[in-house]
Amino acid sequence: MSKKENKIMVERETFEKNGKSYFSYFIKGTIRGKDVRVLITPPDKGGYAVLDIVFGNENQAELITNPYEIKDEASGNVIKGNTYAVRSVDENGEVYECTIKPFRNSDKMLLNMLMK
Repeated sequence: MSKKENKIMVERETFEKNGKSYFSYFIKGTIRGKDVRVLITPPDKGGYAVLDIVFGNENQAELITNPYEIKDEASGNVIKGNTYAVRSVDENGEVYECTIKPFRNSDKMLLNMLMK
């Protein structure tokens, strides 16, 4: 994913609920010719304030993947996967980052398909 042309962007848009404006976060892509929208959320409620800082005045930021491997000592099985973050860089070169996760299990499945 380090090649510039392969960057996956996390986008945001506003929605209204109970008279207040909020942001929803998502990744758009195409899988087998079908347009999909993967909903993204921070790891906890306080993460929305962090996402606001990362996005600043923009409506998109770069998705960062961090692969991991964990060996289960009891069984010897190796569990592999990715953790995700969203990152932006301001005009001064300052990096802002927040960990994120797929909103539902179906979003996790779609994100895994997009990453291949």
